[in-house]
Amino acid sequence: MKSIYLKHLFTAMVLVLGLGMPTLLRAQEERTLGPVSGTYAITNVTVIQAPGRKLDMGTVVIKNGIITAVGKGIAVPPEAIVIKGDSLFVYAGFIDGLSRTGVVKPKDETKEKVKDPGNPPPDRAGITPQNDVRNALNPTDKTVEDLRALGFTTAQVVPYGGMLPGNAAVVSLGGKSADEMVLVSKTALYSEFTTAERIYPATVLGVMAKYRELYRQAAQAKSYESLYASNRTGLERPSPDRILEAFYPVIDKREPVLFKAEKILDVQRAITLQTDLGFSLIAANVKEGWDVLPKIKSNNVKVFLSLDLPEEKKEEKKDDKKDVKKEEKAKPDPEKEKLEKRKAEFVTLYAAQPTAFQKAGVPFGFSTLTAKTKDIPANLRRMIKEGLTEDQALAALTTNAAQILGMSDRLGSIDNGKIANLVITRKPYFNEKAQVRYVFVDGVVYKYEAKEEKKTDAKKIDVSGTWSYSIETPQGANSGKLKLKKQGDNYTGTITSPYADKEVELKTVSLDNNQLTYSYSLQVEGSTVNVDAAVTVDADTFEGSVTTAQYGSFPTKGTKDPNR
Repeated sequence: MKSIYLKHLFTAMVLVLGLGMPTLLRAQEERTLGPVSGTYAITNVTVIQAPGRKLDMGTVVIKNGIITAVGKGIAVPPEAIVIKGDSLFVYAGFIDGLSRTGVVKPKDETKEKVKDPGNPPPDRAGITPQNDVRNALNPTDKTVEDLRALGFTTAQVVPYGGMLPGNAAVVSLGGKSADEMVLVSKTALYSEFTTAERIYPATVLGVMAKYRELYRQAAQAKSYESLYASNRTGLERPSPDRILEAFYPVIDKREPVLFKAEKILDVQRAITLQTDLGFSLIAANVKEGWDVLPKIKSNNVKVFLSLDLPEEKKEEKKDDKKDVKKEEKAKPDPEKEKLEKRKAEFVTLYAAQPTAFQKAGVPFGFSTLTAKTKDIPANLRRMIKEGLTEDQALAALTTNAAQILGMSDRLGSIDNGKIANLVITRKPYFNEKAQVRYVFVDGVVYKYEAKEEKKTDAKKIDVSGTWSYSIETPQGANSGKLKLKKQGDNYTGTITSPYADKEVELKTVSLDNNQLTYSYSLQVEGSTVNVDAAVTVDADTFEGSVTTAQYGSFPTKGTKDPNR
């Protein structure tokens, strides 16, 4: 096996030094081509094509906004701008199932008093289903940039308003104009249980009654229009009504109703309307759906769960003597303690909601409608802490959301032919220290500067000892022992390799915070191969990559041997 690999190495070296050299060099250099190029290649990157589909040291090529190649050993187009992805991870761009990202809020205006509160004008009652959210989009709105910086590239957005604000649209979080943003218009009829102020419908029950009335009027109007279209003789011409016409695609089941349903009662009421009227339902920004899961499942309701979680109670520090004395004096309050315990349990239920849906077999996506952007990564980690796996969280952000929106052919995974929406991170996305470095939206790249990690005392990290390591190569895994010895503030060491019959002295060893680098040389077929390793140490393990000038980079990982 070893001899076969050496033969491959020799062949590869010949190619490197001969005809293959220009191609390999092109693949490894950072290009400085003009920004007019619409072709990019992300090389030597860990590709998470979809939940459960991981490709190490892969290449992703995109051209004019479309993913054109994904895999290992892919030729890099000569015109491509190359992004070296060593130690980076690339995911499909995330999808937000319901928000108002990029939607301009109308200014508050003083309105005249309604003469007949029991029969107000539709717009005063919040009934504007004919409104098109495209008319309120602003691609330069700060909310677009804020959400995009987290890795979101697509969102289903809705207009502001009352019980029937208007039509939703699926938009890209990029583009120079509102029309450029829109991927699909009129994706759903957006609805809420928002009441009107001091006019009808002023109660939730009134909203439900008005909803039924409008829906049934629309069904009758549509039926009459069909009759008129089939034989107009002797029939009065139908009266146009934009409000009722907005229901027609829902009645035909060409559009679902997207209902904001945060509380348990909201979900139950939305399902009641669905049962009464027969429309397809998406319950969105759901915060308290765990108690109605059987009903959601039996009614085939699609769901976007809220990424907005209640704040966790922080543990108070008790190292102050005054606080201790104060606590000793304080009398226990059973009722207060019971209330605090109940609050903590309820907060946990919010974070555990995605796990409950997963266990019940109800697929879901996520909504950012009421979530603070800065809290979203931490809230995802809280959901994972409560039982959701990282693959399940990723599915909710990508494949599930694309399927619910009916856009799996274009969004949700990294596959040939799909829209080039990508998020590239340093460290896996759900890692607390992960940083978004690049986001592609429709093939347009947005670059984010690396944030300086909070320094810890390097002296507290001691990497001395023996480590068992492995290197993943196209020919299989190579393994050996890395021995590090601390001398003062510096390290020295040796390493074993399948390509050396004795321990090899490390040429350099450096530890900066938890970033360990070392280098050494091997003699292969009479030639010197210089190896540079860069890994991140996390307690007794490390992960990173090794690089040779001739053969590129390969992932490596190691574990510290106990008691050595």
